[in-house]
Amino acid sequence: MKIIMLGAPGAGKGTQAEKICAKYNIPHISTGDIFRANIKNNTELGQKAKSYMDQGLLVPDELVVDLVVDRVSQDDCTKGYVLDGFPRTIPQAEALDKALEAKGQKMDYAIDVDVPDENIVKRMGGRRACVKCGATYHVVFAAPKTEGVCDTCGEDLVLRDDDKPETVQKRLEIYHDQTHPLIEYYEKKGVLHTVDGTQTMEDVFKNITDILGA
Repeated sequence: MKIIMLGAPGAGKGTQAEKICAKYNIPHISTGDIFRANIKNNTELGQKAKSYMDQGLLVPDELVVDLVVDRVSQDDCTKGYVLDGFPRTIPQAEALDKALEAKGQKMDYAIDVDVPDENIVKRMGGRRACVKCGATYHVVFAAPKTEGVCDTCGEDLVLRDDDKPETVQKRLEIYHDQTHPLIEYYEKKGVLHTVDGTQTMEDVFKNITDILGA
């Protein structure tokens, strides 16, 4: 069960990825985690990635794919895995498919958690974070007991720059430009499944498990 999660930033695909991994007992793989692990363990691939990152450069697609393929070749991935945040572009998807084909493998599912832009802007604009302990809230879905005050430590809650409407809009533009074309790519491959991400978290997850068939 090899799964790719697709969807705009703030669509809730990370939450769903974690729920899938817990239910099916497969690893949740994100490129950030792979980079950190390889750099920490000082692997050859990690050293290569670090040399780009230290110069403030983007790690080239080929190297990212090498890192991902190395990770999914490990023992804990024999039953499958969930890729979250990769691939982000068509060249990355093509390089990943080519590398998996060489190992006699292919992706089984690409799940697109579909949420309209205006919903995402509202959803992320309602997020609040504690300046002291980092706890997160949402003014509609997970409100603190006292408005603007952290339940845990009593400090003020703020709207992070990342969640401000103008920043979210910019991230959505990048997503539509670079990542959205992947939906058509995986549709042509016959592995795309779209779920309505405006439903409750539980209903979205039920839709996904219906697709995965268990």
